[in-house]
Amino acid sequence: MQRITITIDDDLAQEIDKRAQSRGYQNRSEAVRDLVRAGIVQTRMESSGRGAANCVAALTYVYDQGTRDLPKRLGNAFRDHHDLSIATMRVALDHDSCMEVALLR
Repeated sequence: MQRITITIDDDLAQEIDKRAQSRGYQNRSEAVRDLVRAGIVQTRMESSGRGAANCVAALTYVYDQGTRDLPKRLGNAFRDHHDLSIATMRVALDHDSCMEVALLR
């Protein structure tokens, strides 16, 4: 293992200390190592063209259709973010409940 010295401003040092404490790191060095590793992985993905273009998610939720304007608000939310939405499937579970599965990029 090699020791390096860097200079950072006080605000950034405080942010590192907050992150280290919230994630249970023993010291700043552990936090900085993980942040550097994450930055390297992100940079590799961006430079290889495999960044957000290959990131997908499935969002599943159940809601009460009788809730005031909820189906309309959900539809508007998907239209407002049409660039993220790949497909949506809605299934009526019973008279009141609906399950929706949304595929997102």
